[in-house]
Amino acid sequence: MTGPAVDVTSLSVSYRVRHGQATTLREYLGSAVSGRTRRETFWALRDVSFAVPRGEVLGVVGANGAGKSTLMKTLARVVLPAAGHVVVRGRLAPLIELGAGFNPDLTGIENILLYGSMLGRDRRELRGRIDAIADWAQLGDFIDVPVRTYSSGMVARLGFAVATDVAPDVLIVDEALAVGDGAFRRRSADRLEQLISGGSAVLLVSHNIDDVRRRSARVLWLDQGQIRRLGDPGDVIDEYTAEMAERL
Repeated sequence: MTGPAVDVTSLSVSYRVRHGQATTLREYLGSAVSGRTRRETFWALRDVSFAVPRGEVLGVVGANGAGKSTLMKTLARVVLPAAGHVVVRGRLAPLIELGAGFNPDLTGIENILLYGSMLGRDRRELRGRIDAIADWAQLGDFIDVPVRTYSSGMVARLGFAVATDVAPDVLIVDEALAVGDGAFRRRSADRLEQLISGGSAVLLVSHNIDDVRRRSARVLWLDQGQIRRLGDPGDVIDEYTAEMAERL
């Protein structure tokens, strides 16, 4: 495949925000008559452009509400853009909300097949990888029981194991390594390093600034839905942390 693994051009994402929303029928009728209810457009992202070549780790930083998660969900095709274009070349593995694609009434094995299929994996191939995925997730006999009986840590381990079982072309990590216990965080970090060394393009969102600085080749700073700066990790993070300190 030619071209960067991720290519984002003039991306904008908007939401409609309702003000004065009624909570009772009387309030609804009153606001409808008076015209007090109004809708405004909130731009979560505006005119964002960047590219990520294969094998690069792009760190993404920004304050809460800056648009980081919206950007990741747009790349994962969970959120549709209002304008612009997003091109992801190759297999995508989004580690945004681990286990979000699971059906709680299905067993671990059934969810491996379901979630893996959603990520574009062949079901026959997945069947041959069930034992390896279950072993990495350390689920033991729980692999045969419904996921609704799992702890949050078990769900996170299984979601991570399925998404990273085969090296993706593009990996989106949105605070996924911040969940679970210390052992899971160490094991998932080791697997992430293997994926990076294997040539996966990675977009890494984390409030752990030291982690972003250490892993990233470049850092993108989002501020109120726009790119504030994109460049060397040390320079961008130093400027970002200095401004965040001033805002406190």
